[in-house]
Amino acid sequence: MIERILIMVVCVLLSAYFSATETAFSSANKTRLKAMAEKGNKRAKLAFRLSEDYDHLISSILIGNNIVNIALASIGTLVFVDIWGHSGATISTIVITIVVLIFGEITPKSVAKDIPEQFAMFSAPFINLLMILLTPLTFLFGKWKLLVSRLFKSNQDTKMSQDELLLLLNEVQQEGTIDESEGELLKNAVTFGDMEAQDILTHRVDLEAVSEDATFEEIANKFTKTQFSRLLVYRENIDQIIGVIHQKDFYVGTGITHASLKDIMTLPVYVHPAKKLDSLLQLMRSRKSHVAVIIDEYGGTLGIVTMEDILEELVGEIWDEHDEVEEPFRKLDDNTYLVDCSVPMTTFCEHFAIEDTSESSSVGGWVMEQLKKIPSQGDYFDYQHLTVTVTSTDDLRVEEVKVIIHPELLPNEDV
Repeated sequence: MIERILIMVVCVLLSAYFSATETAFSSANKTRLKAMAEKGNKRAKLAFRLSEDYDHLISSILIGNNIVNIALASIGTLVFVDIWGHSGATISTIVITIVVLIFGEITPKSVAKDIPEQFAMFSAPFINLLMILLTPLTFLFGKWKLLVSRLFKSNQDTKMSQDELLLLLNEVQQEGTIDESEGELLKNAVTFGDMEAQDILTHRVDLEAVSEDATFEEIANKFTKTQFSRLLVYRENIDQIIGVIHQKDFYVGTGITHASLKDIMTLPVYVHPAKKLDSLLQLMRSRKSHVAVIIDEYGGTLGIVTMEDILEELVGEIWDEHDEVEEPFRKLDDNTYLVDCSVPMTTFCEHFAIEDTSESSSVGGWVMEQLKKIPSQGDYFDYQHLTVTVTSTDDLRVEEVKVIIHPELLPNEDV
């Protein structure tokens, strides 16, 4: 009797071990295990190697767990029948089920879930030995799995989608594994390949340029006025940009260079508006150019994209000592904002939780689209749960609008 009870205790402990090991290896961070292995941790190296052969590992764990659970149930039935006779089988089923659930499943799996890497390293030596001993059985199960997989072949793509990767990054950020700035950088890197040159360009009306016939005094004045490190050079008009002048090439020592404008001018890169930012960055690096001119369908200048513009999409705004820091969304109260009309329409829609049905790329274009005229200060319109009022214009452009949110019109949640 005592021997049987001791065997039952051992079976419960082994059941707990197998359950915890299964959870540990399924939850363990492989990158963390690999990092510890590379630092010389032998247990981590073994655990990482076992996790790489997951099918063999899980088959061995399941075989071992089923053997000890069946043994526990069989021996338990004999013990309880000896004590309670015919009622023993029923009592054994109830007691063994409760014991296995609490001590063989729930408790060990909860512990292993909290410390997956540590438990995986702890259990690695024994499970490695078990995998060797059960190799013939796991080989047969592997072949059976292959047969079943062929019978029920799935066409589902097992690769992680961009949305799934962003969701994973959000979860990691919420867990505190990475901070907010690191999370934003990684999310920007994931979505970077989807962005096009037209999404971040500086429009032609905002460009600062000089004519190829301009005097050096005029160019110097333009550098002083704009505080830019580079100026565009055009022939006849802004639609024919022929080069870029860098301030360091224009000034030599304490004075202006004596070289000709043509000698100090570099060629920009010319691309179409739909050029992807990742390929544009590679092109600009290969051409050693810091400026890309975006050409419209008629061959004219739509705008420009600089190397800094592209990098800002990855790391956020880059301010230098000459930049005036501006907030695109200035909060006046809980439901009122002042919005810079150069903000991309996609950003505006995300911020105010509205549907993007506009063909315009910026808020300014969207406002003109809604008003169906050249806006004047004080013009307003209602759109979904927003009231938008023009607060500032510059000639024919809208510079700033005031946006009032009506919470009672929100479909589900507040902004």
